[in-house]
Amino acid sequence: MMQSVTVKKNLILLVEDNPTDELLTIEALKEHHMPVEVIVARNGAEALDYIFGTGKYADRNCIELPSFILLDLKLPKISGLSVLKKIRSDDRTRIVPVVILTSSKEEQDMVESYSLGANSYIQKPVNYQEFSVIAEQLGIYWFTLNQLPRYDS
Repeated sequence: MMQSVTVKKNLILLVEDNPTDELLTIEALKEHHMPVEVIVARNGAEALDYIFGTGKYADRNCIELPSFILLDLKLPKISGLSVLKKIRSDDRTRIVPVVILTSSKEEQDMVESYSLGANSYIQKPVNYQEFSVIAEQLGIYWFTLNQLPRYDS
């Protein structure tokens, strides 16, 4: 029997190895008064540890999942695509929304992301103003407009 899980409203797991992009994302969300808590994982292994309650997150209540995951593709230790594949292969995490937020312009990365079950693919803009607009739109969509199912099994 599958373990029951719940979503923690307004929690984002940001998987980002670039400190500048991490700061830009968090600042842009704050600038638009998004009522969110952001957990940051700086590589693919740390992201999986957080999601599945292993490693340094072994004490975390892994029954509680983020509202959505912002996932970079080019990560140290374990790639973003491998993280996505693992998320989608587990019954507990399969339906957690995953938004790819990456600097990759590679068509193959986009195709593979969607093939593995990404909910959205966004190329990171290079300037703060554009980044800020994207963060605002992400917040409005995922926390206001989008409806998530109950995660109970």
